[in-house]
Amino acid sequence: MLESHARFETPNGSKYMQQLCKHFAHKVEVEFDDTQARAALPPGPATMQADATGLSVTVTASDDAGMERARFIIDDHLKRFAFRESFAGLSWSS
Repeated sequence: MLESHARFETPNGSKYMQQLCKHFAHKVEVEFDDTQARAALPPGPATMQADATGLSVTVTASDDAGMERARFIIDDHLKRFAFRESFAGLSWSS
């Protein structure tokens, strides 16, 4: 399984994580509270941790195409939710 990590520095990490999970819950299984979450995205599970200074995200996938899709899913949705912060996308690392 491939794994990729990113961090979004924002005072609204918990808010965005919960928005992501509530949105994803319409299509996939999610578990979340104020500080951590797991979403069963189609390419593989995504885990998130929120704290006072940001949101950390880890996505997994079985291949490169799935990893690209998983990263896109997170980035695309965060762009919608964090538009007030001029969010342009995460800097992912393996």
